[in-house]
Amino acid sequence: MLASSFPPSLLFLLLLPPPSFLSDVIVAFDPPVWSVKLSGAPLSHLVLDPGVGRLYVGGVDHLYQLTSDLDVMSHVRTGPHLDSPDCLPPIVPQDCPSATPTHNHNKLLLLEAGQEAEPGSLIVCGSLNQGICDKRSLSNISQLVYLTSNPVDTQYVAANDPRVSTVAVVITTENRQEGGGASGLLRLMLVGRGYTSKGPGDIPPITTRRLYPVIPPRRAFSQEEELGKLVVGSYSEYNNHFVKAVAHGNHVYFLFSRRDMWHRKEYRTYASRLCTSDRSFYSYVEVPLLCRGGYNLAQGASLGNHSGEPALFIVMATGQASTPVATGRSALCVYGMAELDSMLRRAQEVCYTKGGQGSSGQEEAYIEYAVSSKCLKLPKDSLSEYPCGGEHTPNPIASAVPLPATPTFTSTTQLTAVTTATEAGHTIAFLGDREGQLHKVLVRSDLSGDLYGSVMVDTGNGISADLLLDKNQQHIYVLTTSRLSKVPVSSCERQTDCGACLSMRDPYCGWCVLEGRCSRKLECRRHKQPNHWLWSFQPTNQCVMVQSLQPANQSKDEQTQVTLAVIQLPALTEAESLSCVFGLLPPQPAIVMGTSITCQSPAPELLPPMPTGRDHMILSVSLLFGHVIITTGNMTFYDCGAVSRLNQSSQCLSCVSSVWRCNWCPLDQLCTHNQSCSNQHIILNQRDSPGLSSCPLVFALQSSTLVPLGLSSSVVLQGRNLDVFTDEAQYMCVVEVEGVQFNLTAAAEKTRDNTHTFTCSSHQFQFSVSQLQYLAPVYLRRGERRIDVTPGLRLQLYDCSAGQSDCSQCRAVPEEYGCMWCPEGPTPSCVYNQSCSSVPADTCPPPLITQVLPVSGPLEGGVLVTIIGSNLGMRYQDVVGGVTVAGVQCLPLPEGYQISTQVVCELQPSGRQREGPVLVTVGTTPPGRSTQIFTYQDPQLLDLVPDKGPVSGGTRLTISGRQLLTGQKSDLSAFLGPQPCYIAEEVTDTQYVCQTGSSNQTGVVPVRVFFGKAERTVPGVSFRYLDDPVITEATPAESFYAGGRVVVVTGRNLDVVQKPIIAVWVEPVNVQRVRRRRRLALLTARQQLVFNSTMTTVMEHCSVLSSSQMTCLTPTVSPEVKVKGVWFQLDNVRVHYESIKGKSFTYYPNPEFFPLNREAPDSPYRFKPGGVIAVEGQDLIRAISRGEVTARLGDQECEVKTLDNTHLYCEPPETQPLSVDDSNELPSLKVFMGNLQVDLGLVQYDSDSLLSPVPLAAQISLGAGAAVIILSVLVIILMYRRKSKQALRDYKKVLLQLETLEINVGDQCRKEFTDLMTEMMDLSSDVGGPGLPLLDYRTYAERVFFPGQQVAPLSRQLDLPESRRQTVEQGLQQLNNLLNNRLFLTRFIHTLEAQQGFSQRDRGYVASLLTMALHDKLEYFTEVMKSLLQDLVQQYVAKNPKLMLRRTETVVEKMLTNWMSICLYSFLKEVAGEPLYMLYRAIKYQVDKGPVDAVTGKAKRTLNDSHLLREDIDYSAMTLTVLVKNGVEVQPCPVKVLDTDTITQVKDKILDQVYRGAPFSQRPAADSLDMEWRSGQAGHLTLSDDDVTAVVQGRWKRLNTLQHYKVPDGATVALVPRSQSSGGGGVNQVFQTGEKTPMLEGEEEEGLRLWHLVKSSEDPEIPKHRKSSMRERERAKAIPEIYLTRLLSMKGTLQKFVDDVFVAVLSTKRPPPIAVRFFFDFLDDMAEKHGIDDPETVHIWKTNSLPLRFWVNILKNPQFVLDVQVSDSIDAVLSVIAQTFIDSCTTSEHKVGRDSPVNKLLYAREIPRYKQLVERYYSDIHSAASGCYQEMNSTLTELSGSFASEMNSVVALHELYKYINKYYDQIIMSLEEDSSGQKMQLAYRLQQVAALVENKVTDL
Repeated sequence: MLASSFPPSLLFLLLLPPPSFLSDVIVAFDPPVWSVKLSGAPLSHLVLDPGVGRLYVGGVDHLYQLTSDLDVMSHVRTGPHLDSPDCLPPIVPQDCPSATPTHNHNKLLLLEAGQEAEPGSLIVCGSLNQGICDKRSLSNISQLVYLTSNPVDTQYVAANDPRVSTVAVVITTENRQEGGGASGLLRLMLVGRGYTSKGPGDIPPITTRRLYPVIPPRRAFSQEEELGKLVVGSYSEYNNHFVKAVAHGNHVYFLFSRRDMWHRKEYRTYASRLCTSDRSFYSYVEVPLLCRGGYNLAQGASLGNHSGEPALFIVMATGQASTPVATGRSALCVYGMAELDSMLRRAQEVCYTKGGQGSSGQEEAYIEYAVSSKCLKLPKDSLSEYPCGGEHTPNPIASAVPLPATPTFTSTTQLTAVTTATEAGHTIAFLGDREGQLHKVLVRSDLSGDLYGSVMVDTGNGISADLLLDKNQQHIYVLTTSRLSKVPVSSCERQTDCGACLSMRDPYCGWCVLEGRCSRKLECRRHKQPNHWLWSFQPTNQCVMVQSLQPANQSKDEQTQVTLAVIQLPALTEAESLSCVFGLLPPQPAIVMGTSITCQSPAPELLPPMPTGRDHMILSVSLLFGHVIITTGNMTFYDCGAVSRLNQSSQCLSCVSSVWRCNWCPLDQLCTHNQSCSNQHIILNQRDSPGLSSCPLVFALQSSTLVPLGLSSSVVLQGRNLDVFTDEAQYMCVVEVEGVQFNLTAAAEKTRDNTHTFTCSSHQFQFSVSQLQYLAPVYLRRGERRIDVTPGLRLQLYDCSAGQSDCSQCRAVPEEYGCMWCPEGPTPSCVYNQSCSSVPADTCPPPLITQVLPVSGPLEGGVLVTIIGSNLGMRYQDVVGGVTVAGVQCLPLPEGYQISTQVVCELQPSGRQREGPVLVTVGTTPPGRSTQIFTYQDPQLLDLVPDKGPVSGGTRLTISGRQLLTGQKSDLSAFLGPQPCYIAEEVTDTQYVCQTGSSNQTGVVPVRVFFGKAERTVPGVSFRYLDDPVITEATPAESFYAGGRVVVVTGRNLDVVQKPIIAVWVEPVNVQRVRRRRRLALLTARQQLVFNSTMTTVMEHCSVLSSSQMTCLTPTVSPEVKVKGVWFQLDNVRVHYESIKGKSFTYYPNPEFFPLNREAPDSPYRFKPGGVIAVEGQDLIRAISRGEVTARLGDQECEVKTLDNTHLYCEPPETQPLSVDDSNELPSLKVFMGNLQVDLGLVQYDSDSLLSPVPLAAQISLGAGAAVIILSVLVIILMYRRKSKQALRDYKKVLLQLETLEINVGDQCRKEFTDLMTEMMDLSSDVGGPGLPLLDYRTYAERVFFPGQQVAPLSRQLDLPESRRQTVEQGLQQLNNLLNNRLFLTRFIHTLEAQQGFSQRDRGYVASLLTMALHDKLEYFTEVMKSLLQDLVQQYVAKNPKLMLRRTETVVEKMLTNWMSICLYSFLKEVAGEPLYMLYRAIKYQVDKGPVDAVTGKAKRTLNDSHLLREDIDYSAMTLTVLVKNGVEVQPCPVKVLDTDTITQVKDKILDQVYRGAPFSQRPAADSLDMEWRSGQAGHLTLSDDDVTAVVQGRWKRLNTLQHYKVPDGATVALVPRSQSSGGGGVNQVFQTGEKTPMLEGEEEEGLRLWHLVKSSEDPEIPKHRKSSMRERERAKAIPEIYLTRLLSMKGTLQKFVDDVFVAVLSTKRPPPIAVRFFFDFLDDMAEKHGIDDPETVHIWKTNSLPLRFWVNILKNPQFVLDVQVSDSIDAVLSVIAQTFIDSCTTSEHKVGRDSPVNKLLYAREIPRYKQLVERYYSDIHSAASGCYQEMNSTLTELSGSFASEMNSVVALHELYKYINKYYDQIIMSLEEDSSGQKMQLAYRLQQVAALVENKVTDL
């Protein structure tokens, strides 16, 4: 009533959702995509009502109804509601404690067509209430048509899990069984759904549901017996992931993927089919679909048409390994429905009539789903008789032969959706992907695909499988995570020209020629006529085009007819016409004749002006149909006048030779397109009048082109065609010299052959030139007319003296120049021959040599000698044979000869040392002689330093010798073998320094030096290329800016380096600021380089101490720079600091010191002798340690005692030192830290006189009382000073003691660690390969699930008589099915835990049995575990949440332990196993290096103070040679042992060495072997722990050792199989589980007690009164320092290995195991759900669930993972490490005091660091993106498949049954009390199990 009072528009607003859910419509213009944002992400389903175009969208908790334009019409909220997948609806909170507000995921959205008067409806199914469905009105979805109220179990339709798929299809069939509706039709819904681990577990994969008619008592959506279902043997195994359900013809098809249970256990996609009329599923048949290329998982599908035939289009993805998780690799595969039906019929036929066998006997069909049916051999016509099967036909049938298809399209991004359309006979597929892109693919007739476009619809959000076309096939509706978008199928209309349209290559588009638009085919009116619609996807199609224009060019000054030849011109009707448009001018009519079109060109005055500097312009010529431009060509208009204007030097020539039809009018000086001139004469274009040009032209110089400068010369020009000029105008010659015109009058004279000569008046050209000649243009002018000149006509003006400085050069000038050497005048010179008045010289002066290079050469010659001078000949031939050097011929080289000035000749061998001048003879003139003397030398190499270097080169070699400066520097070269050695310094006569290059191998190479071609070697010395230096460690890794800190570098081959350098790469800070401001700009490489140029390097030389060690002082760095990198330059080897250990080197600001006297810095600091000086500062130890700091007071040292971050304490000498500074008498205190030197001020020692004399006046004025007070004060002060001095002395003494202790422990640790690392290096190489003795999964599971049990259920067999076996196994299989029902399993566990007699051990045992039984269904196991844990959380939240998971008191806690063990096995195998094994080996190695007591298990080397061997045992290491039989031959093997070892200990050490790397279980046992000491030929002595030689003292008998037998170092021993007789000789040792301390039996009976190194403390010989003395008890309680050092030493040695294990387990650098992330997520969710906001509680939960539950167990018991033996002494060490791990995981503050346990003290400094590691591990996992459920499920599925076969599930079920039997009545009662259990008949099913397993009589 209330609603009716509102106006309609207002009512609509009220129906809209709250503002947060209001949709926002977005229109994107490129591409034109409409989109609307909707609530309910992720949106899952989209349905289109084709009749009215309405859209329906289903998402999480929301339903929408929208118009076709995406306007929201109606919006309904469907959740969240109170629900639990474990409870059956309706949900009552009291009956369902696990119910919580749960989101409703839309699982099905379908249209149900109307039936006669009944309107259609929208079927909506959600994930709540076990997947029940409703019907809603199609016109308004807020109106419910049918509501499933009080649903029964047959109405559960959809999967109750959001991750499990559900599909359905509505069909209408004849109603054969019932009266039905009026039409007798039955409307059904066929539903396919995946398996859910929660809720009812017996819903088949495919069921039939009733929709109409619904006549009570029938219900809508119910699964009735007569409607049929797909019967399945095992629901969890056949977990079909459904993708699509479609109805086609008379069949319904389902598409799904699942694991192939019959064959390869791989995931694959199947298509199955049912007859629409088949109510009993007799016709069910399925076939695998093969999409070639490994695409095995269907993601989306669409039924469409291809080449007119129906086809199924499926997008498939490649699965990740053998899991159902899809990867990005995906493809579209197309399967014809005819081929699919054919395959399905073939499978039916083979299974009906051929027993499933093909023609060649191979299996083609079989019965699937583990049902009891099989293929038969029925009559041949069975299929045609029963096409939809019958009661007698086998079913369900599966084809063993897949239907193959080749991918039509492939993608690297996962495809998720497909739909298809048909356009003009072509099939187009639209594909959506998970990144939000829509791809358009043309599917060709051969099923190949062409991708022609992609549209980004919704970036980063996957496209839902529901991809729909609207009813007009114009748009696609695309559903993404939170948007619905409307995308046009094409955007043809957006292309505005033909070229762009055809280049789209869009099958929808083509160019509609006469309409001038890009359109779809049917939108173009004349598309059926040729050339009217050009399809863009056909590559041969081209636009209508102007092929040619006649004329293509014409003068701008004329008008003419233009003919266009056009190709692809569409035909027109007679009434239609075309027009032409030139440029932007008005259109003109066109005449069409076939493909030719004629137009009139525009009038000259209409043309636009000619562009500047051009002689033509191009105008477009367009062809118009109405207003539509059909095509366009180009026409050129030229201007002849512009041709001549642009070429002034030859106007006529350029005019008549131009490409245009231009002619020349010589009298008018005019270039014209006309064929005539106003002054009659015309010169035609060369294309019209071929042959020699008729242009008036100066074509040549009659006089010489050479004109000497400074001499009056006349120029004569030749011209032709000059008769055209008849006027009297005067001719002028014009010469242009450097921009200046010389006008000379010309006298013309006509000759016979129509040519003229023009003699120009004489002129003396005078200007300075730098070279011999200058080219000057020359031309002729008649009046104002310029006569054309042949291009390139020039005068050569020249000057003989320019560049010719001597006689030979002058005479070498070509003769035609007329230059000669004129000897007259003050300076002889080169002049023109007519300018020299004296007689020219016939010959030149003798050669003059000014310089010779080099002045020495080797005896063998071969170097080039350069001779520089003048008159060294006019040509090369002049000096051939005329050059001698020191009397030996020198051969001139033509390429080195320069006329007159240079001769280069090759030195010839001299045979001996000689010297002399260089002589050059030219012709008959006397030879030229050099003033320099040339010496033939014999250079000698004497020595080479150094003689080795790295193969990478960079070593500076110094080669010493004599006469090394032989030849030029360029003649000198050195080689080390084939590698050059590059000159590094100036060569001297006695020394040659070069730098080695790199070599490709190590080894010795000869050193050769070449002097030209002469070779010399260093006698008896070679150079050795050695391996490059390697740096393994460099510490410390920090320094302060002042530098000078010593970095100790260790490595290999460091001594091969000559000059090692430490270098620091720095960059100014201001550049850093610029970088920050311009971060974006810096992305370009060029700017990067610019900034790099500001980098500078500072460096320091290092000192090599040995091949393995060197020291470097850190370079000083300015605080104004930023350090960018630190490296070591080892010759040519560069080692970056980061590459050594992955850690960078850090520079810190300098430490800050405060003056000693801070109040008055200029005053001296007063110091009382006997104390220490305290210096204050800041950051004193940030980059330095105490040992590196020195302090000096004056000229003596002030010994640094203590250094911390803010104080330095140093002890100065007893007496005041002398000052080192002349300006001051008092010494100053200076602190030296590397290069940093800080002066802290002057120090003045106090003298012993305490008081200065008191003035007499003051003494008188003071009263007697004052004197008494002063005396008292003085006494007190004296006493205080004495005490404080004593305390200070004691303090100093303690400091020194501690320091000494620290140094000793440090040294010992270093030595031990070095030994251990050497040992472990060999081990690492073993472990890297197959050497890691990891237990196989079965043994690992056995030890973790059932610790301490002798025979675990894994190894047992079912102990039953054969007659009962089959029945019992059948019963156990039914029990297995029951365990797969979650309700049963949880009830079973809770009932057991409620029983009084169900002990803690029973709980653990049952949990492990369940783990075994459900190992093949780990996903289900995980869900159950989570459910039980939720109950556990509920319990503890009510009590004390911090105590949860603290112990293993419940079944679920042991299940959690087992679950972690299963999930982390691969992590142990790949990551943690190796560091754990290395730790174990390191401990074993260290423990075995010291004595270990064989009786008490105490060891000298341990971490555990209670297992410490405190007595000082004298022992020495020795090496035994053990004879080892290797095949046939016997090989000696050295083994290190101790002389105090018992014989059994020696045997163990020998076996350790001999079977190194072999698993412990594969070694022989020590007590199965005897040890023989062999000496000489026949000396064999069998050694044993106990024999007749054993020493007995009183009641004590000592075990025999090597010392006892006096076995010497180096003795030979052998292990031989023990003979039966000697079996009783040894100690009878019985080992308890997990311990290796022998329980000694035989001797105890005789009253003797065995001992090895120490006697046990209950010594009866020690008197009672001494035992209890206080001193003894104190000694027992306190650990003397000497023992503490042993523990410290052991701890320091093992530290690296402990760190490695902790880091491997707790590092997040590699992603933590998925199980850990998943479980921590679960705990976080639990905390959030129960409102626990205390982070400490969650930290405790995580610690209890992973580190303490799993890792501590593994740390304490490495034998659970590794095939090793853990002795008592190793176990003691591991216990301490495990306890440290436990302490690191606690949140409480780690405090230590003097009463703390020793192990806590040992690791006091490390535990805070480990705590940080744990906290970071937890926080990194917490902050990482969660949502790893799918990944976890995939992992669990994979683990289920991988290890299930290892589990003996039948035995586990049998063991579990024993507990059922024990508490049978209680379990039955519990099941019957539960209402859901009653519905599922769980008690009844358990009674059936009991009846089968043990013939138990039940009330069945």
